[in-house]
Amino acid sequence: MADDDGAGSRSQTDVVIDAVKGMLTRGELHPGSRLPVEKDLAAQLGVSRGSLREGVRALATLGVLETRQGDGTYVTSLDPQLLLSPLGFLADLQQPGQAADLLAVRRVLETESVALAAHRLTEEQLAELGRVLDGVDDILTSDPEMDLEAFIQADTVFHGIIARASGNPSLAAIIETLVGRTFRARLWRAISHRGSVRETQAEHRAILDELMRRDPERARIRMSVHLLGVEQFSAAHAEDDPSAHAHEPQRDVQ
Repeated sequence: MADDDGAGSRSQTDVVIDAVKGMLTRGELHPGSRLPVEKDLAAQLGVSRGSLREGVRALATLGVLETRQGDGTYVTSLDPQLLLSPLGFLADLQQPGQAADLLAVRRVLETESVALAAHRLTEEQLAELGRVLDGVDDILTSDPEMDLEAFIQADTVFHGIIARASGNPSLAAIIETLVGRTFRARLWRAISHRGSVRETQAEHRAILDELMRRDPERARIRMSVHLLGVEQFSAAHAEDDPSAHAHEPQRDVQ
């Protein structure tokens, strides 16, 4: 009997989720809208108040709704970065040996975003990209004691500017999530292959040159070559990454 109740509860929760989604797609609810009070909405949807709460919690986890203590439940801004945040959870669960898979997805998406950005980057954004790379030049002068984390952070900023300049918020949100979640793989490459830092800087300069020329196809090629190098390194050295063994059981030393 308990199983039947559980199935019914899940079914009612799905009713809530589908109903709210329908209200959003029909324009009955908008970003920032306040949902009807719990008692009225539960009656409107024909579900129990417990199931309504479950549905609201599920939609809050997805970034669709937010509950404000003492003030009710509201539709969020529905910003793509917020709605796509569960993608970050998926990426976080990937094992070090699967980093190359995420990097391959990055390569596919970023070759398209850079082509779009070639037409849409403003002069200020181009100048900002130049300033980021100038900052990396300063980091390189401290070799061999360079701040590798600062270098990876600058790399993240560089790719983020280009992604946002694509003019496609959903594409930019996915890229920025993946760039952030591949930090470990990129840092390990920089640590274990010191020459990769200067290679990356040269590749970034080449990408920026094509963006300044407003050449989408050459920018696409430059970005593809750049990201393919990181991807191939990650695939070839997955077992060398110390974090790949971080969760292995300890063995007794004989």
